[in-house]
Amino acid sequence: MGKRRDSDPDSEYGEPAPYDPTFNGPINKRGCTDIICCILFMAVILGYMAVGILAWLYGDPRHVLYARNSTGCLSPSVVDKPNLFYFDILKCATSINIMATALNGLQCPTTQVCVESCPSTFWAVGLKAFSEEDKAKVFNQSLCVPSINLENTKFTVKQIIDNELCPFFHIPTTPVLGRCLPDVTALEGIPSEFSNVPGLPTSINDTANLIKNGTGDILNGFNARDVGVRIFEDFASSWPWILLGLLIAMVVSLLFLLLLRFTAPVLVWVLILGVLGVGAYGIWHCYWEYDNHKQMSASINDIGFTTNFSVYLQVQETWLAFLIIISVVEAILILTLIFLRTRILIAIALIQESSKAVSHIMSALLYPVVTFVLLLICVAYWGATALYLATSGGPIHRVVALNSTTGDCMSINGTVDCDPQNFSSSDYPGCPSARCIFIKYDDESLLQKNLFNLQIYNAVAFLWCVNFVIALGQCTLAGAFASYYWAFNKPDDIPMFPVSGGFIRSLRYHVGSLAFGSLILTLVQIVRILLEYIDHKTREAQNPVARFILCCMKCCLWCLEKFIKFLNRNAYIMIAIYGKNFCVSAKNAFSLLMRNVVRVVVLDKVTDLLLFFGKLLVVGGVGVLSFFFFSGRIPLPGSTFRSETLNYYWMPIITVVFGSYLIALGFFSVYSMCVDTLFLCFLEDLERNDGSLQKPYFMSKNLMKILSKSNKAPKRDKR
Repeated sequence: MGKRRDSDPDSEYGEPAPYDPTFNGPINKRGCTDIICCILFMAVILGYMAVGILAWLYGDPRHVLYARNSTGCLSPSVVDKPNLFYFDILKCATSINIMATALNGLQCPTTQVCVESCPSTFWAVGLKAFSEEDKAKVFNQSLCVPSINLENTKFTVKQIIDNELCPFFHIPTTPVLGRCLPDVTALEGIPSEFSNVPGLPTSINDTANLIKNGTGDILNGFNARDVGVRIFEDFASSWPWILLGLLIAMVVSLLFLLLLRFTAPVLVWVLILGVLGVGAYGIWHCYWEYDNHKQMSASINDIGFTTNFSVYLQVQETWLAFLIIISVVEAILILTLIFLRTRILIAIALIQESSKAVSHIMSALLYPVVTFVLLLICVAYWGATALYLATSGGPIHRVVALNSTTGDCMSINGTVDCDPQNFSSSDYPGCPSARCIFIKYDDESLLQKNLFNLQIYNAVAFLWCVNFVIALGQCTLAGAFASYYWAFNKPDDIPMFPVSGGFIRSLRYHVGSLAFGSLILTLVQIVRILLEYIDHKTREAQNPVARFILCCMKCCLWCLEKFIKFLNRNAYIMIAIYGKNFCVSAKNAFSLLMRNVVRVVVLDKVTDLLLFFGKLLVVGGVGVLSFFFFSGRIPLPGSTFRSETLNYYWMPIITVVFGSYLIALGFFSVYSMCVDTLFLCFLEDLERNDGSLQKPYFMSKNLMKILSKSNKAPKRDKR
């Protein structure tokens, strides 16, 4: 039997790595790589910090977090007046949805003032009140604009109402996110005298319906405070058991990885036979359906084409087609299993070796916490910068006349800047209805003109930083596990603190290479985002040809992103071992993998199948356990916790399931990196060495046994 094609030294994918007598693991004597990209990355980080400082200096998140009254003053900035009250709530309901008006920063077309507490009663100005001299008896000073003093004002009641200096009615309201919004439950008790109030609908039902239409969906579906309090109460009473569930998920994940050293062969073969068993059942079921439909007189030609696909299941030819397809797939799987059984055994042995490596380098299981914290910092910085940039620009106030029919009012209306804190309508005697009104936020400064570009920079830098953090973690773990494989006598020759060593080497020498690989991936992701944006904006104008082209482009870019992630991952492994730059490492890794492409496919699929089963075991098992516990189906004797005390028992369940998934993902990502690293080291070991005294193998005895190889040099493995 000749040499295999996947290890042919004359392969078009380059020559095997030559033997190096001085090589015994990750090289310590190395230099900085991809310095230009390192400098570029540092410059981008410094620019990112500058953008964050600018956003922090000029931004104000309170613009979106808090309500702003008609003068542009934020409600929490007014002492003891945290709520915003709308004079004529009907104008908000008739113009646009109240919640959209209040929360999206739009100015509802009515006066708004900050009040200490929201009104809780029905009140309206009666017809007799128009002749009242004492305005303080008609209006409530706390609900009027601050610029008017009811005790000594010269305005009549009608002028006060016309100029919206005080509200002419109010209804029971409730505070929602700092806004006084109508209490829908109290609208059934609208007083009958409301039908005689000028400015209100003559029908009480019309008034109630108008307010309900504008606020019903809000107060019925957005009772955030009550829901939040109940959820907080659930977490307060169940947090010890949530932590216990997460601890169980951690223990199960760890045990699963460590026990793979002993159970990997059984699990892999059981899963493979399970897949074959499912295929065999499919064949039997299709034949059973085919035999049952023999008596059917209808055929596929009689039915023709129809969108009711269930009709095809009543035809014999459909089940015959299913039978043929599943049989062919089953036959391919069986033949693949027969001819690739040796490579499956190699994959199992590598999985077992990875479990041993994890057991010797337990600190590697803690590194996902570092990655998670760094990613959390990136996300928090991006979100804060985006929010501060979006809210940058000070408020602009201008003099606005509510009654602009006179010449004096027309000349100043919307053209004169003003300060709401020092404004007085007496400064404009020719226009008594003049008021200082908040118009908009400044959008004409240099920062505002470049706001879109800064947001783009923020997004691109964020993607680059996230990809760099992930690359740093992969390179760090690759260096740690490579030091394990190239230790001739395990575990005696494993260096001290391998994870710390890999982390320091990555940061000291290879920031440029990691940034280079991350930049390539970031550029592809940006193109994908732009394509999705174009597709979203032009969806209504697309014809079938355009949709097909866009779909193909998105599919190609998705495949390209997956390929680059795969290539980067293996390039980082080679960087961690040999310390070369990104391009050389990527080329060497790709050539090595292509010379052993069949082994790559087998190991990848076997590992994916095993890790999928592990995640399913951890998340599904802990999720089912938490469901039975928090729903009260598994009471614990002697425990003070009772499921009946929970308002929403599914919230702790969701928390435990989501947390279990993150824990399993963290543990299994380390294990997956370990498998990939040991696999590349194994391929290098096969090409570099031959088992002689001068060139002994570093692989485990189990792998040598599968490949019918041996070492002439003594090898002391402490298992």
